[in-house]
Amino acid sequence: MAEEKQHYMTEEGKRKLEEEFEYLKTEKRQEVVERIKIARSFGDLSENSEYDAAKDEQAFVEGRINQLEQMIKNAVIIEEDSSNNSEVALGKSVKFKEIPDGDEEIYTIVGSAESDPLEGKISNDSPMAQSLLGRKVGDSVTVQTPGGEFNVKIIEVK
Repeated sequence: MAEEKQHYMTEEGKRKLEEEFEYLKTEKRQEVVERIKIARSFGDLSENSEYDAAKDEQAFVEGRINQLEQMIKNAVIIEEDSSNNSEVALGKSVKFKEIPDGDEEIYTIVGSAESDPLEGKISNDSPMAQSLLGRKVGDSVTVQTPGGEFNVKIIEVK
């Protein structure tokens, strides 16, 4: 049997996944079943777009429930280690400056399950995080991305 993928996440990230899981199982699943019942009452299912849409939504919801269940089951909680704030690690925030133009950015490196670049949370699997992990304050790092490479200098880790 293949080994299941571990999903790294913070305690907060796991809690959010559990909340979504419960919502989908208890509320959303019932809403979709009701939509299917109503759509069936319209008659001929072969040309019933409401029925097709409800069945598609049901498939999506069930797929997401299964996905969340596996992510929660295989969750590895990122422990906060405040003793070493000089090295970039999973669960830490890193402030860096692009070289040479000096734009500063701050990202928290989290597991892929809770990454949200718009919220400043990047996946540990991303090219940026892969380049920064294990590096220390003051290090200059070349980041390889699909759009090309650029250099950054690590200013702070917390």
